[in-house]
Amino acid sequence: MMSLKSALAKPFAKRVCKKIQKWANNPVETQQNVFEDLIANAAGTEFGKDHDFISIDNYEDFVKRVPVRDYEALKPYVEKVVAGQDNILWKGKPIYFAKTSGTTSGSKYIPITKESMPTHVEAARNAILMYIHETGNAKFVDGKMIFLQGSPILNEQNGVQLGRLSGIVAHYVPKYLQKNRLPSWETNCIEDWETKVDAIVEETLPENMTIISGIPSWVQMYFEKLQQKTGKKVGDIFKNFNLFIFGGVNYEPYRAKFENLIGRKVDSIELYPASEGFFAFQDKQHEKGMLLQLNSGIFYEFIKADEFFNENPKRITIKDVAIGVNYVMIISTNAGLWAYNIGDTVEFTSTKPYRVIVSGRIKHFISAFGEHVIAKEVEQAMQEATLNTTIRVSEFTVAPQINPEEGLPYHEWFIEFENEPKNLSALARKIDESLQKQNSYYFDLIVGKVLQPLKITRVKKGGFQDYMKSVGKLGGQNKIPRLSNDRKIVEGFPHDN
Repeated sequence: MMSLKSALAKPFAKRVCKKIQKWANNPVETQQNVFEDLIANAAGTEFGKDHDFISIDNYEDFVKRVPVRDYEALKPYVEKVVAGQDNILWKGKPIYFAKTSGTTSGSKYIPITKESMPTHVEAARNAILMYIHETGNAKFVDGKMIFLQGSPILNEQNGVQLGRLSGIVAHYVPKYLQKNRLPSWETNCIEDWETKVDAIVEETLPENMTIISGIPSWVQMYFEKLQQKTGKKVGDIFKNFNLFIFGGVNYEPYRAKFENLIGRKVDSIELYPASEGFFAFQDKQHEKGMLLQLNSGIFYEFIKADEFFNENPKRITIKDVAIGVNYVMIISTNAGLWAYNIGDTVEFTSTKPYRVIVSGRIKHFISAFGEHVIAKEVEQAMQEATLNTTIRVSEFTVAPQINPEEGLPYHEWFIEFENEPKNLSALARKIDESLQKQNSYYFDLIVGKVLQPLKITRVKKGGFQDYMKSVGKLGGQNKIPRLSNDRKIVEGFPHDN
């Protein structure tokens, strides 16, 4: 028997789908409208005046007046907003700051405005509605849904609420889903991640769970605890669980493990949310890539990744992108970010409509668990740990170990020593402490027992050189990345343990 709620979901999904198709089928015009709207709305702001928005008539004018910036370069403006001044980057004041761990500057404060907030919420909702429309499956709206996310407790900074994005979004769950959603508010507010997951297991076990959603590494921990407690596969515990929604990291390394934990295949929807905007979601079950959100108050520019560090790289708009090219994505938004480099690289899988996959970061990094560790951090950690010691390191690289034979996942450091440490585990501890100090995401994952502290694998003398030789990259400008988000490189060279 179909319930009223699932019966109503289908026509609603159809209506939303029509709306989405309208702008997706007119991509260039849609982006032009967003562009004009952004410039007009921000002409009177401090940033708009500094960059002569009043005289911007077209995209070429914008490129001339507004350089590409990252957070560091935009920081002088952001600091004024954080200090409580209005009309700086966008009209008025933001309603929230999404606090994220900065890669070079401690915490970053990303403004969210009353114009940009709805787009964060609608995109996630629309992803589910597009799925209903495509598959005809709406039964799950009667079951319980879980969104594994950060604490919804917010602080205040000069009259503006401040928190993690997932915690802010928790305040916007639509009324018709309130009864269906788990965990409870109290459980969601638990700060310690392991305690929180235990509480979530207790709360969800007796329920009819139909949708499970979160960053894969977090969900994996939840699934493992369910299995430990019951001795059953997740798919047997929750017979009607048929939809997994995820975002934040590459799912591929987890896929096999998840199917094993669940015990059967379930449909999945990939999302591409960030504090700076909700950029894309998977709109079709059997198409590769996620539909780029062209009608969400975000104007997109793209720069070829391999030209990005050139003197004056060419910026292009949606109409000039090509499939299969690695681009750095640049955004201007109704939250007041202008020609802003979020650091992600994307590749188009389709241009009718425009679909993307996230291909990585413009700088090498590890974020297999959402930790955003960058080269500068691992280098500094190594430097601090070996300072005033006799330890000398020839070369090293870092890779995530997602599926260890036992225990929690970890970062594996492959190190070739010129002069060995007496105590390898003491060195590992020192490096790990330094990394936790530098990177609050990594610290949270260690403290919350999502990751265990890093482990060192010794590489035999000359091992790195042998590897570079074997891939034809010995000498010259070629160097091994300090870290990578997968294990492709480290599978290639001989270890010495």
